[in-house]
Amino acid sequence: MDITFGTNRLEKLANDYRRCQKEMGQNRAMLYNKRLGDLRNAHTLEDVRHLPGHYHELTGDRKGQWACDLDQPYRLIFVPHQMPIPTDEDGKYIWLEITGVEVIEITDYHGK
Repeated sequence: MDITFGTNRLEKLANDYRRCQKEMGQNRAMLYNKRLGDLRNAHTLEDVRHLPGHYHELTGDRKGQWACDLDQPYRLIFVPHQMPIPTDEDGKYIWLEITGVEVIEITDYHGK
């Protein structure tokens, strides 16, 4: 799957593991790189749906975004490259048709 980054910082952290560890700590850096590897190795978003990390759609004011777990309570947030996001006749997102994502943030959205 094609991955882009919403900020230069997120891209730099993805490409420099030592910097990532220094800024995020060893555990979060390891999980960040693991999740990015899972996404890179996937052909579509459906391929990661049932992998460790709890990949899931967000709702409410974050509808159209996806998340996966890093170290609690932090999540990796991303959006599909496809706009509009592919949906079926019931309005559900079609994970099989999403072939690229943009990583937009790492956050604890439950604490906000």
